[in-house]
Amino acid sequence: MGNAFDFIIVGGGAAGIGAARRLAAQGSSALLLEASSRLGGRAHTQDLAGYPLDLGCEWLHSGDRNAWVGIAEASGFPVDRGEPPWAKAHPGIAVDEEAQEAAQRAYGDWEERLRTVAAGSDTASDALEPGGPWNAYVRAIASFMSGVAPEAISATDYLAYDDASTGRNWQLPLGYGTLVAASLPSSTTLQLATAAERIDLTADGVAVTTRAGTVRAGAAILTVSTAVLAGDAIRLPAGTEPWRDAAAALPLGRNEKVFPEIGRGAAFEPDTHAYGNLHDPRSAAYSIRPNGWPVIEAFLGGEGARILEKDGPAAGFDFVSAELASLFGSAVASAIRPLAATSWSRMASIGGAYSCALPGRSGARARLARPFEDRLFFAGEATHPFDFTTAHGAHDSGRRAADEAMAALRHRQEKAA
Repeated sequence: MGNAFDFIIVGGGAAGIGAARRLAAQGSSALLLEASSRLGGRAHTQDLAGYPLDLGCEWLHSGDRNAWVGIAEASGFPVDRGEPPWAKAHPGIAVDEEAQEAAQRAYGDWEERLRTVAAGSDTASDALEPGGPWNAYVRAIASFMSGVAPEAISATDYLAYDDASTGRNWQLPLGYGTLVAASLPSSTTLQLATAAERIDLTADGVAVTTRAGTVRAGAAILTVSTAVLAGDAIRLPAGTEPWRDAAAALPLGRNEKVFPEIGRGAAFEPDTHAYGNLHDPRSAAYSIRPNGWPVIEAFLGGEGARILEKDGPAAGFDFVSAELASLFGSAVASAIRPLAATSWSRMASIGGAYSCALPGRSGARARLARPFEDRLFFAGEATHPFDFTTAHGAHDSGRRAADEAMAALRHRQEKAA
C-alpha cells in the first residue's frame, strides 16, 4: 500500500508549522494533524473586547536572531522593536526603590551562583541564599522563566538559555499567535480536531491512526508537548520508551495570564510595568495598558499560576485584584473587571506552559531530539538545546526535524532504487 503523503506532522504549534514550511519549501507533501480546533499550540492570540491579546507566547525573544521576525516582515506583519514595558515602571506607584534594587541584586547573585551549582548538584534551589530575605522574589522570577520552583530547575539548563539569549525582546502588535497560525503553507494538508492516537512503523514509512482513520507517509514528525509525549494519549512504537523518559525529564511548568479590563475614566499610564509583592513567591508581573489598550496583563508563574490551575479563573482574578489594590490603592477594585484568564495546565492537548529540565537531566533535550528508526522525528521547544521555552526555538526545531526526515527518506529511496 502506497503512502498518501511524504510526511505527516503531528501537532500544529510553532514547531509543526516550522516543519511544514521547511517541507513545503523543498517540494515535499505533508499532512498536518492537530488535536485542537485551531493552529498555533501555545501561541494563541484571541480578540477580546476588540484587542488582540496573546494568551500564550507574546515576545519575540532574541529578536535579532528570531526566525519569526523575518516571517512576520515577509508576511506584512508589523514588528515593534521598542523597549518592552518592563523597562518602564508605572509612575506614581509607592515603590520602595531600595528594596526593589536589593531584590533585583539578589536575583542577579542567585544567577551567578548557579554556575557553581551547575557543576555540583545542578539543583537551582541550592543557589538560594540560606534564609535570604529576597528568596521569595527570586522564586517568583525563576518561576516566570521556567514555570517551576528552583527545586525543580536544572541549573545547567537554565544557564544554557540565559547564555544564548541576546536580550532583544520585540513584539507583534497583531499578536504572536496570529502570526504563527497564519504561517502554515497553503500546500500543507491540514486536519484540525484530529488527534493522533497511534503511530506504527511500516515497511516503507509510518501509519498514523486517528478517529477518522489511518493515514500513511514516509515518516512522521512529532511536535506535541512533553506532557502529551510522556503520557499515554498517543501509542508509540515499541522501543520509544527512552524518548518518553526524556520527555518526562522535561516537564511543562505552570504559567498563566489574567487580563483585567480597565473601566472608562480610570487613569493608568500606557505601556508601563509593575511588580506585585516582593515578598510573595506567587506574585505577578503586570503589563499595564499594552499598546495603549485599556487592559492590564498579569503574568503568573509557578505557585502563582497554580492558583488558576487549582481554583480557577475567579480565584486568579481575586489574587491579581488584591495585588493591584496594594499597588494603586483600594479604588482600583471598582476600576477593573475580569476580561479573560488562561488555563494552559488544564488543556489536555498541551498540559502546561513550557519545558524545564529537572536537575541533572538537561541532557534529555538532546536525547528527545534523536530520530527513531529513521521513521519518527521529534521537534518542539523542548528539543532545542538552548532556545527552549520559545516559539522561535520550536520553529527552528521543526526545521531541523524536517531536514532530518527528508534526508532519511531520500536515503531510503536511493537504497530502494
